[in-house]
Amino acid sequence: MTALCDRHAVELREMIRAKEISPVELLTSCRERIEQVDAKVNAMVATCYERAEIEAKEAEAAVLRGDELGLLHGLPIGVKDLVLTEGVRTTFGSPQFEDFVPDADERQVQAVRDAGAIVVGKTNTPEFGAGANTVNPVYGATSNPFDLAKTCAGSSGGSAVALATGMVPLATGSDMGGSLRNPAAYCGIVGMRPSAGAVSDETRQLGWSPLGVQGPMARSVNDLALLYRAMAADDPRDPLGYPIDRNALWPLQELDLGSLKVAVSEDLGFAPLDNDIRATFKTVIDKLQPAFASAEHVDPPLDGADEAFEVNRALSFVAAHKQTYYDNPDVLGPNIIANVEQGLLMSLADVARAMTAHTEIYKRFIAFMRDYDALICPAMSVPPFPHGQLYPTEINGEPLRTYFHWLALAYGLTLTCHPVVCLPAGVDHTGMPFGIQICGKKGGDARVLAIAKALEHHIVQLGGLARPIPKLEGLAHSG
Repeated sequence: MTALCDRHAVELREMIRAKEISPVELLTSCRERIEQVDAKVNAMVATCYERAEIEAKEAEAAVLRGDELGLLHGLPIGVKDLVLTEGVRTTFGSPQFEDFVPDADERQVQAVRDAGAIVVGKTNTPEFGAGANTVNPVYGATSNPFDLAKTCAGSSGGSAVALATGMVPLATGSDMGGSLRNPAAYCGIVGMRPSAGAVSDETRQLGWSPLGVQGPMARSVNDLALLYRAMAADDPRDPLGYPIDRNALWPLQELDLGSLKVAVSEDLGFAPLDNDIRATFKTVIDKLQPAFASAEHVDPPLDGADEAFEVNRALSFVAAHKQTYYDNPDVLGPNIIANVEQGLLMSLADVARAMTAHTEIYKRFIAFMRDYDALICPAMSVPPFPHGQLYPTEINGEPLRTYFHWLALAYGLTLTCHPVVCLPAGVDHTGMPFGIQICGKKGGDARVLAIAKALEHHIVQLGGLARPIPKLEGLAHSG
C-alpha cells in the first residue's frame, strides 16, 4: 500500500477535503519518512515538528467545521534554507548565520502558509546558493538518493531529495544558473524556473536583474502547478513583479501534443555536453518526437551567453558579499570568494558589454520562439558525479572555462527570461535520473506547464521513460 507521504499533492489535497485522511495523519507519515531516511541523505536540515503538529491539528479542525479551505490546506512543505522562515533556523548554508532564527517569514513562505501549507522544515543548500551542489560548512553534503556517493546537484538539492524520497509532497527552491532545474534532473522530480517577477521576491538586492527567481518543485507537473499558483504574486517591493493570471496556473488546461511545433536542441548551440548524455537525449527525443505535429532540430541564437551570464552573475555576488569579503573573508567559502573576486576584476565597460549582450540574446530568442510552441533540450551536461567533487573541470576531455560552465544548458535559458520546466525522462547511461528542459514562450508559464503535463502523461504511456524512484528500503538500512 502506498504511504500517504508518497502520494501526489493534488490527490492528498482532495483526500483531506473529502475527510478521507487527516492533515495530522499526513504530517505523521511525512515525519516518519524523514526519520527513516534523512540520516542517509541529509536533505531536511532543520525541522519544526512541534509547530507543524499544532498547525496540522488546526487544519484538521477546520475541515471538520466545514471552513473554507486554502489552496494547500494541510499539505506539508519543505522550504529551501536560503529563505527566511519565522521561528525556524535559517543559515543560508553559511557559518555567519549558523544560529540565525528570523522573526518573520519571507513573502513566498507567508503565501504558502496563508494557503494552508504546513512548513515541516528547511532543506539543504550550498553556501548562499553558490554552485550547483548541495554542500555547506554548516550541515555538510546532501546525497543523491539513487546513489549516496553522488551529488544531487543544487542549489535546491535538499528540496529535490526531500521530494524524491517522499519526505514532503511539495517544496520550494530558487534558480539563477539552474538551481530549480539541476537537482530536479538529478533526482527524478519536477522543477520550474518561472518568468522573472511572477513569484515576487522582496529580498533581492539587485531588484532589476531577472537572473534570480524563486519557484516550485514537486513530483508531478500538476503538483508543481498547484504550488506555483500559491506562490505567485505581484508584490510592489519587487521591481520586476507583475500580476500573473494565477487562475491559469492551476488547474491546467488539457493540451494535445499533436498540435505543437517544437524546436529540439542537443546543446543550445554553445553548451558543453558529455557525449553519452548527448546519446541519451537523442534516444529520448526519438521516442517523443512522433507525438508532436513537428519537431525541428535547430539551435537557438545564444551567441555570447557565457560572458553575459558570467558578468551579470558576478555582479550579484559583489552586491551581496563585497563588504564581508573586505571585512571578514575567513567566513566565506571558496565559491563565494571566487565569484566576488571575479566581479571585482571587471570594469564598468565589462558590465555594459555583458548587459548589452544579454539584451540582444533576449531579443534574438524572442524572434526564434515565434516559430515554436516550445524548445526541448537536456537539463544537465554530465551524469551525476561524486559529491566530494563540487564540479567537473572538463567535459569530453575539454577544459571548462569556469566552475559553473558545466551548467551552460541551464544558464543559457536563464538569460532568455522565458519560463522553463525540468521534467524527468527515464535514466541516463549510468542508470541515474535523466531530465529534459521544456522552454515555453515569453510569459507563457501556464502554457509551458500544460505542455509539460501533456508530455509527462505521454511519457507514462510510452513506457521506458517513467520517473525513476529511489529504493527507500536500501536507504533506511544502508550502513
